[in-house]
Amino acid sequence: MTKSELLTSAQALNQVSQPVADEYSTKRDLLVNLMNEKMLERKDVDEMVGEGNIEMMKDNHSNHARFLESVFSNYQADVLLDTVLWVFRAYRSRNFRSTYWSAQLNTWLEIYKENLSEDSYKAVYPYYNWMLINIPSFTELAEQGFDMPQPTH
Repeated sequence: MTKSELLTSAQALNQVSQPVADEYSTKRDLLVNLMNEKMLERKDVDEMVGEGNIEMMKDNHSNHARFLESVFSNYQADVLLDTVLWVFRAYRSRNFRSTYWSAQLNTWLEIYKENLSEDSYKAVYPYYNWMLINIPSFTELAEQGFDMPQPTH
């Protein structure tokens, strides 16, 4: 999928309501802590993030939650897409594997299902579904012009 096609698909996402954005904001720190706990429990975490990158992974989770908090308050499709592509490039350069993104996004959804209201979960789910189904396209676009060896997965 091209960047233009990704942008068009991102533009189909709806701005969440203010109560949803407020709930997410209120629970953000809890959600990040739960995310870190769940990811650290995984036996394959070092393989996914690269040796010595656990603190970088935790920073990513914190940055991810702050960024999504801003997205939920003021959604702009181009900002979402450009930021996701930047993150894929930046973390790939630090040896994060493509498998990390699927694991991370699915874990966020698990945590949200357990810790957000049903209405909030339903409102944020489309953003995560969009990111999940587009991982191959993000990976491909992020690696264009990237001169490091390709990951094995």
